[in-house]
Amino acid sequence: MKDSIRHLIQQALTRLTADGVLPEGLSPAIQVENTKDKSHGDFASNIAMMLAKPAALKPRDLAQKLIDALPADAQIAKVEIAGPGFLNFYQNSQALAERLDAQLADTHLGVRKNGPAERVVVDLSSPNLAKEMHVGHLRSTIIGDAVARVLEFLGDEVIRQNHVGDWGTQFGMLLAFMEENPAAAESELADLEGFYRAAKKRFDESAEFAERARALVVQLQAGEPECMRLWQRFNAISLSHCQKAYDRLGVKLTPADVKGESAYNDDLANVVADLRSQGLLSEDNGAQCVFLDDYQNAEGKPLPVIVQKAGGGYLYSTTDLAAMRYRSRVLKADRSLYFVDQRQALHFQMAFEVARRAGFVHDGMRLEHMGFGTMNGADGRPFKTRDGGTVKLIDLLDEAEARAYDLVKAKNAELGEDELRQIARAVGIGAVKYADLSKHRTSDYSFNFELMLSFEGNTAPYLLYAYTRVASLFRKLGRSFEQVEGRIELHAPQELELGGKLAQFGEVLVSVAEKGTPHLLCAYLYDVAGLFSSFYENCPILSADDQATQHSRLRLAALAGRTLKQGLQLLGLETLERM
Repeated sequence: MKDSIRHLIQQALTRLTADGVLPEGLSPAIQVENTKDKSHGDFASNIAMMLAKPAALKPRDLAQKLIDALPADAQIAKVEIAGPGFLNFYQNSQALAERLDAQLADTHLGVRKNGPAERVVVDLSSPNLAKEMHVGHLRSTIIGDAVARVLEFLGDEVIRQNHVGDWGTQFGMLLAFMEENPAAAESELADLEGFYRAAKKRFDESAEFAERARALVVQLQAGEPECMRLWQRFNAISLSHCQKAYDRLGVKLTPADVKGESAYNDDLANVVADLRSQGLLSEDNGAQCVFLDDYQNAEGKPLPVIVQKAGGGYLYSTTDLAAMRYRSRVLKADRSLYFVDQRQALHFQMAFEVARRAGFVHDGMRLEHMGFGTMNGADGRPFKTRDGGTVKLIDLLDEAEARAYDLVKAKNAELGEDELRQIARAVGIGAVKYADLSKHRTSDYSFNFELMLSFEGNTAPYLLYAYTRVASLFRKLGRSFEQVEGRIELHAPQELELGGKLAQFGEVLVSVAEKGTPHLLCAYLYDVAGLFSSFYENCPILSADDQATQHSRLRLAALAGRTLKQGLQLLGLETLERM
C-alpha cells in the first residue's frame, strides 16, 4: 500500500509540475508512514510540507492541490488534509479485505521482496574454538540466524559463514597439552573450559612446556602433519560442542557453514603482497600498515590498519580482508553482513575501507557491520556467574528449560511428562531468544529470567500462548487454517484494526532484512497478538450472527494464526499447538 500511495503522489506531482504549480527538476523522496491514530487514516505523507517552499504556497494549499491532482484508486476510500499539511489516506475496507483473502490463499502469505533476489553472506556466531560457547556468543548467533531466515523467506540466496577462531598462538598451548596427555585428552576435552585452564596452568608453570607450545605454533603454521592431525582432532571435538549449542538453540547452522580463520591462512601473504603492489602499505616500527586519513587518533594523526606485525605475524584485519575477497570473488555476494559486537565497529569500518581501496570487493557489493550491544546481568554489567566466571551457553539453556518446566507444570499438572518437556523446551529456549531479539540489537539489555518467562507483556510465552489460542479455535472445529470458506469482510473496528496490521507483514519483513533488526518483527507480532485478542473478545466467531460473518472471522483468525506462526518461526522460535 505504501508503494501504491507513493506512486499516486508521484503522478500528482508530475501533473502539478506540468501545470506549472511546481518548478521543474524536483525529485523529492516521498515518505509514506503508518498512522498511529486510525482516526487520522491508515497512512500519512508530509510531501506538501516538504515542497511548500519551492512551490511558494502554504503547505495546506499545496496539499489541496495534490489531493485534486491524485488519480482515483479503488484501494483508497478518501484523502484528507490534517494539521499543518499532512495528507491522510484512508484505505478502502473492501480492497483491504480482498488483499487479506489473497494473503490467506498464498503459501507465502503474500510476502515478496522489493527488487531482485540477492546473494547474501551472513557472518554469524564465530566463537573461538579454544573454549566452550558462552553467553557472549548468544547475540551474534540468534540475531544473525533470525535475519538470515527472513532474507531466505523473502527469496534471497543466503550463505551462512561461521568464521570461527581456529588459528593462532593459543593453539600451540592446547596442542602441547594434547601431545603430553594423549590418553587423557579424549575424556578431558569433554570439558573444554577445564582443558583450556589445565593447558594454561601448564604453560604458566613450566618453561619447558611453554617452549614446546611455541615450537608447535611454528610447526602448525608450517603444516607439520602430526600438528595438523592434533589440531584437526581438537577442532572436531570443539566444533561438536558448538553444534550441540546450535541444535539446542534451534539455529540453522551446520558444520558445512564453518569457514574459520584457518581457511584463509594460505592467502594472508597474498593479501599483504597485493596491498603493497597497489602502494597502499607503509612500514611503521617494522609493521606493515594501511593508513586511512579519514580515521584519526586523539592527536589528529591517521589511524593504521595493521596487516602484518613486525615479527611477520598476521592479525584479525588480515584474515578479515582475505575473507572479504573470498566472499566477493568466490561466493559472488551482493551483500555481506557481519553480526559482530558493536565494540568492533571501528575495526570493520576501517577494514571495509581498505577492502574497497584495494579492489578486494566488487563495485556494488555492500559490506555491513550489524553490531550489537552486550547482554548484562541485573547489576548492568556483562553477564557473569556468581563467582565472576563466564556463563556457559549450555548451562544457561539448561536453567531456562528447568524454570520453564516448573512454570508449565504448575499451570498444567495433568499433562504427560513428554509433553511437559516439549513445552518446557519451546518456552524456555524461546524465552531466552525472544528476550534478546525483542531488543534493538545495538542496545545493551539486562538478562532477567522472571521477566522473560512472564505470560504478560512482549515475551515469548505471551506470543506462544497467543498462537495456541488461534490453534485451539480451529482444533475445536476440527479444521486446519487452510480449511476456511467464504471471504473476508471488514466491518467492526476490531476487524479493521487487525486486518490493517496483518496486511503489513511483508513490509515489516523487508525492514528487518534491510536493517538487520529482528526487534521490528517482535514488536509487530506483539501488536498482532494484542489486536487478535481484542478481535476475539469483541467479534464472536462460533456464535456469529450468520454464516457469512462466521466464515469471514474464521478467515481473519486463520490469517492471524498463520502470520503469528510464520513470524515466530522466522525468529527461530518453536511454536506449540497447545501449552
